[in-house]
Amino acid sequence: MQLIIPLAGKGTRLRPHTHTRPKPLVHVAGKPVLGHILDTLKGLGISHAAFITGSMEEQIKEFVSGHYDFKSSFVRQEELLGDGHAINLAREKVLEEKDNDVLIVFVDTIFRADFSSIGKHEADGIVWVKQVDDPKRFGIVSTDDSGFVREIIEKPEDPPTNLALIGLYYIKDKKLLFESLEKIISDKITSKGEYRLADALSWMIRQGKKIKAEEVDVWEDCGKPETLLSTNRHLLTETGGRHPKEGVENSVIVEPVYIEDGAEIKNSVIGPYVSIAKGARIENSVVKDSIINEDSVVRNATLEESLIGAEARVEYKRETLNIGDHSELKQK
Repeated sequence: MQLIIPLAGKGTRLRPHTHTRPKPLVHVAGKPVLGHILDTLKGLGISHAAFITGSMEEQIKEFVSGHYDFKSSFVRQEELLGDGHAINLAREKVLEEKDNDVLIVFVDTIFRADFSSIGKHEADGIVWVKQVDDPKRFGIVSTDDSGFVREIIEKPEDPPTNLALIGLYYIKDKKLLFESLEKIISDKITSKGEYRLADALSWMIRQGKKIKAEEVDVWEDCGKPETLLSTNRHLLTETGGRHPKEGVENSVIVEPVYIEDGAEIKNSVIGPYVSIAKGARIENSVVKDSIINEDSVVRNATLEESLIGAEARVEYKRETLNIGDHSELKQK
């Protein structure tokens, strides 16, 4: 099986953290989002992965080559014309490989999907979906009684179902994939000015192709700060986290947390739901429900629901107070 991962988005909702690193390399629960996704796919026998990159391509190349041994290709998307346009850029690299089936994964989300259905039913493709409370925000699918997709609707005003596309797709025939993408691009079929994979899938369905909808149990968003922290909590609860015996001095660790080797923690209370990257130093602080990136310094601080970027410094001055009876001191 081949893999296509579009990565060229600018990650504006996660700024300032995406000013210096691509969104897929933002850390959550001990590793980059992209690492969580690729580790989830390890058992599928990926023979070749095509990464559609943007302005910080070298960071993606360095991470993938340093952690994974499957054959990889990197294609730059110079113009952000939509996810369908991005996937179509992988055409040459994917078609020249032997394997015919393709998995497409978007990296805004962490998921837990059952891939055992691949190849077990007469379908030309599979889309994975999740029931959501606010279907107007998502691409929504309606299905027939057998679970095959009848229609895909992008952010509908009157949603026919609450089954949202999660950004995970399987296509059995790579030629069919690129034929459908070429069709929407040549006919200038767009959604809000962008060429979308959802429109290509809709074209397939109109040609009589069968696309199966499979529901996932877990779908966690990593696209903005509050959802990144929510995903961090979920993953730490799921895995139990970890922390090394070395580097922690006179401190209390409230599980679950993930502390990488090389972090230093002194005279602090850490957790629950905290991820701390290598090289970070935390002293005289209380930190919970937060992500602290590599080589940052947190000193004399109380942090909650916080994202601290790489090589950042958070330091508060300590106050000396002489407060008499019936006094009141507030900080806002």
